[in-house]
Amino acid sequence: MHAQFDFSGSPDGPALAPRAPAPARARHVLRMRKEVLATVEDMVVDEVPVALVYNGISHAVMMATPADLEEFALGFSLSEGIIARPEHCYGIEVEPGRDGIAVQLRIAASAFMALKERRRTLAGRTGCGLCGVDSLQQVARPLPRLAPARGFHAAAVRRALDAVGAEQALTRSTGAAHAAAWCGMDGGLRIVREDVGRHNALDKAIGAMARAGCRPAEGFLLITSRVSYEMAQKAIMAGVPALVGMSAPTLAAVELAEQAGMTLLAFARGRDFVCYTHPQHLGLD
Repeated sequence: MHAQFDFSGSPDGPALAPRAPAPARARHVLRMRKEVLATVEDMVVDEVPVALVYNGISHAVMMATPADLEEFALGFSLSEGIIARPEHCYGIEVEPGRDGIAVQLRIAASAFMALKERRRTLAGRTGCGLCGVDSLQQVARPLPRLAPARGFHAAAVRRALDAVGAEQALTRSTGAAHAAAWCGMDGGLRIVREDVGRHNALDKAIGAMARAGCRPAEGFLLITSRVSYEMAQKAIMAGVPALVGMSAPTLAAVELAEQAGMTLLAFARGRDFVCYTHPQHLGLD
């Protein structure tokens, strides 16, 4: 993350530009527990406006937790089809400001021209569904057909479920964040990212995968939230053959996964799960 310095406007010397806020901050609160009142310190997750600016043109403003924003911007760009490959993004700069954070992305001219033609402007929220579409035609954009998940086993899903809680530091301290994890087919956690918004957490994980050079076909994504249409869409755009959600799916997400060839599991808790699509690609031994 690159903070910018402002040496103007202060007669007493250089003034630092605003720094990006912490993902969570302590607050003194009055807590009632078992009929006992107490003033305690509580950690509260933060969310700030984050503007995604492509080649100098602001395209999206999302409410997001101010952490891993370079990965968030790259993952959003890939999962929303703004760029086709990570190499189409030439640079990312994170610039904290007094009203929020601007993430400046330099992308290929062809991608930028296509983006301008879409003429999309969105103001995202932490609970948003279809972020940034302005016509019904943009909802059902073309998606790749995925190769079958290979080496995907129930035992690996259970291993990932057992491990993910220990990697959710922001969730443990605030109780208000979602997580998205990239897991190897052995169930080992490779990447875990958190955010107050479930879509943002997934974009951060996808961006981290791209920066690390992960091969999407060699693992699966685990999300701690429900599996909505857009969550399934983002996973498919990332080229991941299997998606595991800890909460319920929507019918639209199930049908999208079915069409794309993605194995979709939901209600994954402890030893249990429900496989909604392509069960033939899930090993049960």
